[in-house]
Amino acid sequence: MNSAALATSSSTRVGEIDALRGIAALLVVLFHYTTRFDELYGHAEPPIFTTPWGHYGVNLFFLISGFVIYMTLERTRTVSDFVVSRFSRLYPAFWAAVPLTWVIVFFLGLPGKEVSIRDMGLNFLMFHGLFQVPHVDSVYWTLEVELLFYALVLFAFRFGWMKKIHLAILGLLIVRAIYFVAEKSFDLSLPWIVGHLLIIKFIPWFAIGIMIYRLVSNHGTKYLDCLIILASLLSLASIDSPGLALIGVGLSLTLYAAASGKLSVLRWGVLVWLGEISYTLYLLHENIGWSVLLKLKSAGLETNLAIAVTILLALAMAGLLTRFVEQPVMKWIRMRYRQRMVLA
Repeated sequence: MNSAALATSSSTRVGEIDALRGIAALLVVLFHYTTRFDELYGHAEPPIFTTPWGHYGVNLFFLISGFVIYMTLERTRTVSDFVVSRFSRLYPAFWAAVPLTWVIVFFLGLPGKEVSIRDMGLNFLMFHGLFQVPHVDSVYWTLEVELLFYALVLFAFRFGWMKKIHLAILGLLIVRAIYFVAEKSFDLSLPWIVGHLLIIKFIPWFAIGIMIYRLVSNHGTKYLDCLIILASLLSLASIDSPGLALIGVGLSLTLYAAASGKLSVLRWGVLVWLGEISYTLYLLHENIGWSVLLKLKSAGLETNLAIAVTILLALAMAGLLTRFVEQPVMKWIRMRYRQRMVLA
């Protein structure tokens, strides 16, 4: 395959995975607006559909993150390249979403979800949860997990462990098992902070994503890659639940199919756009959406219409934030960084 064909194949693969991330974001949105809202505040009448399984979109996010971040590191030359890439991707949109969410929730009201202006300021760290600072929006807990994952893979990259990635992941899975056995068999609580920093609760999902990338990229270690996927699924089955492991199998096969270019439906324009706004949609949808739903509910709007209006509002806000903040600021930061590297 020539270089042009390779570039086209890679672009298609990344586009389909972005679309899959958009679907994951939409699943989480639907879960929060139907099932979770009903649990917390109660719909005036039952919606025509609910998505009690929609929160598994977060697990799909983690799979995709493992895939994409490992792919990114393989194309990265220096630590600073990776840091700038991830910072420009995550923080500009986040720094806009935090005050926007806080202001809207402050004025519309959301019982039990308001935070102080001091805590809002600390949310700008993104890893504020490590200091027990409440989230401006509850979904931010996943961003801290993502940052910790970035730190782990960056450590592996910096110290040459990328070539020993199977051993590194196996080590983390063993730590996960040790924590589980210590608690269940010996009623012994090992240091929470260590397990949290090593993201042992979620490491199987990131590990599977990494291995799927290696499989579709023909790294020549398919046997080891498959063994790590199997070990990760067994970890989910034994420590979490067999049902969660089965969900892991389904999500993994979906990611593999998308990464292999076998889900052409993901090239549909609407799904491509949904993939483009997936991050900002995820950042903005929950507390803002719940505040709006409460207001629409108090105004007597029919439940399904209220949900539809709130979804459209969330999509519109996400589209605007993506177009006018996320994309231009990310491009500017990366351009400035490249210019500095040329002059250095």
